[in-house]
Amino acid sequence: MTSVYAQRRARLAAQLGDGGIAIIPTAPERGRNRDNSYLYRHDSYFYYLTGFTEPNACLVLKADGSSTLFCQPKDLEREIWDGYRLGPEAAVTTLGVSDAASIEDMDTRLPRLLENQTTVWWPFATHEGLAARVEAWLNQVRARTRAGALCPAAQGDVCTLIDEMRLIKDAHELDIMRRASQISARAHIRAMQRSARMLRAGQDCREYHLDAELLHEFRQGGANGVAYDSIVAAGPNACVLHYRADKAPVRQGDLVLIDAGCELDGYASDITRTFPANGRFTSAQRALYELVLESQKAAIAVTKPGQRFMDPHDATVAVLAQGMLDVGLLDKNVYGNAQDVIAQRAYFQFYMHRTGHWLGMDVHDCGSYVEPTEIAQSQQQIDALSGQVTTTRPSRILRPGMVTTIEPGIYVRPAPGVPEQFHHIGIRIEDDAVVTDNGCELITRGVPVEADEIEALMRD
Repeated sequence: MTSVYAQRRARLAAQLGDGGIAIIPTAPERGRNRDNSYLYRHDSYFYYLTGFTEPNACLVLKADGSSTLFCQPKDLEREIWDGYRLGPEAAVTTLGVSDAASIEDMDTRLPRLLENQTTVWWPFATHEGLAARVEAWLNQVRARTRAGALCPAAQGDVCTLIDEMRLIKDAHELDIMRRASQISARAHIRAMQRSARMLRAGQDCREYHLDAELLHEFRQGGANGVAYDSIVAAGPNACVLHYRADKAPVRQGDLVLIDAGCELDGYASDITRTFPANGRFTSAQRALYELVLESQKAAIAVTKPGQRFMDPHDATVAVLAQGMLDVGLLDKNVYGNAQDVIAQRAYFQFYMHRTGHWLGMDVHDCGSYVEPTEIAQSQQQIDALSGQVTTTRPSRILRPGMVTTIEPGIYVRPAPGVPEQFHHIGIRIEDDAVVTDNGCELITRGVPVEADEIEALMRD
């Protein structure tokens, strides 16, 4: 049976055009400090086409469907130190490629593969030094033109082709993403319950204690690790959008915002929950929490085929704008009604990010946010806050198989006119949504989201 990776290679090959050839390297190993490297993570584009996780590898694919994998040669001495290598001899059978060779032979063999091709495709601006290597290979081909060799006259960014493929997830991918979401949901539950348990016992609870619960459940569930650096933010730290888990105390009366997800078999999950550290919302916390949750429900309702990528954001902003006026975050006498708040972007003081992003192999996954068939339809407008002229285009039409996050929030820093009871409250609620034929499937609701359910969970 043809593997999912072979099917993807065939789909990409069909898009390369007559005489097209693609070069897709994996990620390099990166040093952390002296004689030590960061935990290796493959390049997503390369893995998408091969399922191969070793470093020092490159895939070459031709329009006729033939493929060559360059990889590390077998080396028993190095394998004692660094672990098993597949090697070129086993790669053809194991990975289903047409041919395989040592990565050490790539500079010699690749110019021959480029000969008599019309277009060379490679990932632009993603691999340091690759552009120079491509030019060097092409120069070797040009040196043989007197002998009758033809050199590719055109170059293209292969990412633009693979991005469109990766944007629609297949059943294989969705199965992994659902399992990753289940693991991440369990991790969030562990962290919530640990927080309440430690505070009830009068213990010194710190952000890193909750981060430890996340990591434990990720690995316990079989995940590779984190999909991104976990955000565990207690109290005022929750108002810092990209805060990192640190050593700040988790106190009675605080809210804790955790934005964390595991990576499983190369695919990310992405969940944010905000909960009361001791398991009980204050009235001010609950008022803002339920406002954010209401805005998320509005976004979920419009996350369905035929809608635009920006529609969930617009639905979120509409609810938040009215809610900020209703609870007193924004003064009606100053800002007017909700439409005025939106027109002036006054909500931006408390909500300054988009409501979602693509999710897949990367937590901020690839794929254009502009509808490809409507790129020419641009519109200029003046930003209400900066006064700068911005150009917008119609956002992407949602289709089944796309996966997006839905993550509204409110972040209240002390400022003139801001009611004191809301100071230092940071709330974000984030779920991962698969666009289905009729709506969307929330694959991250294994962790509660309703305020009463969160309190009940933390009591238990």
